[in-house]
Amino acid sequence: YCNEKLQQIFILMTLKEEQEEYVREGIQWAPVEFFDNSIICNLIENSKCGILAMLDEECLRPGVVNEDTFLTKLNQLFATHQHYESKETQNARHVMDASLPSQCFRIHHYAGKVTYNVTGFIEKNNDLLFRDLSQAMWAARHTLLRSLFPEGDPQKVSLKLPPTAGSQFKASVATLMKNLYSKNPNYIRYPPQGDPQSQPGAGGTPAQPTAVLPRCIKPNETKTAMLFTPELVLAQVRYLGLMENVRVRRAGYAFRQLYASFLERYKMLSARTWPRWAGGDREGTEVLLAELAFPAEELAFGHTKIFIRSPCTLFDLERRRQERVAQLATLIQKTFRGWRCRTQYQLMRKSQILISAWFRGHR
Repeated sequence: YCNEKLQQIFILMTLKEEQEEYVREGIQWAPVEFFDNSIICNLIENSKCGILAMLDEECLRPGVVNEDTFLTKLNQLFATHQHYESKETQNARHVMDASLPSQCFRIHHYAGKVTYNVTGFIEKNNDLLFRDLSQAMWAARHTLLRSLFPEGDPQKVSLKLPPTAGSQFKASVATLMKNLYSKNPNYIRYPPQGDPQSQPGAGGTPAQPTAVLPRCIKPNETKTAMLFTPELVLAQVRYLGLMENVRVRRAGYAFRQLYASFLERYKMLSARTWPRWAGGDREGTEVLLAELAFPAEELAFGHTKIFIRSPCTLFDLERRRQERVAQLATLIQKTFRGWRCRTQYQLMRKSQILISAWFRGHR
């Protein structure tokens, strides 16, 4: 469940928002199809008829409660669900599968099929801690014990049923998701020399803290150096959703930035925009890039941002900027040195005239 939620936020932050930005900016774009796993998340976490909700309902229901009634209820609710199957649903579909025991159900997760054995689900989900034990621990003189059992405080005793393990985990995952959604996703990599993303101000300063969504690839099962198993890596790339991400990135634009920030960084590359541009930011960006003569297919002008397709184009821009900065620094140095030499010469000339006048007068 937690992996599904992490995959969902990965999809929303890196795939869905990527494509939605092109639509918002009015960029010509052919959408890339990708699997949205919200249907699986809803299967597990739906507050009315999700698997966790049904498990909590069985734990709280009076009468004889066991895993069989829980599994029967799931089979009735999800008999036609495309991502759920059990022995009963397979029999209804006339599917012969000896790998699925009768006490199990299977969920078709984004990363593949996972079989769950319901034995012990009810007992583990109750997660009950007797109130008298909590009160005894809280009454102990040991400070650490009292801090570990705050619910044993007689003044805070609640007659409500304690939350189940499933509801606690669901609340914990919801808190994690809220925290991640408040951040900006970033890819962590080692930038090559001259990579504009490693330069201050290249991508703009994020308005929010960043969040790294890790996607780690295990090259082999034995954790051995210099050993690469193609089948294992291919399966991980597919199951982590990286194929869709790569397709979106390759079909899209590697770099995008607001016109004002882009013009402020690269305006010294054109004599028409340097040192000041009197017009609008978009017009200035268009004038600047037209003078640099980049291919038309490398650029796209959105409503508020400039899009650059290839990193090579961006590296070329950054290289030209570094050369131009060096030229401007040389110009500043040359101008300052000329001013300093002229000022020193004028002082020396005035001093020489004054000395000559006094010497002639004295003579």
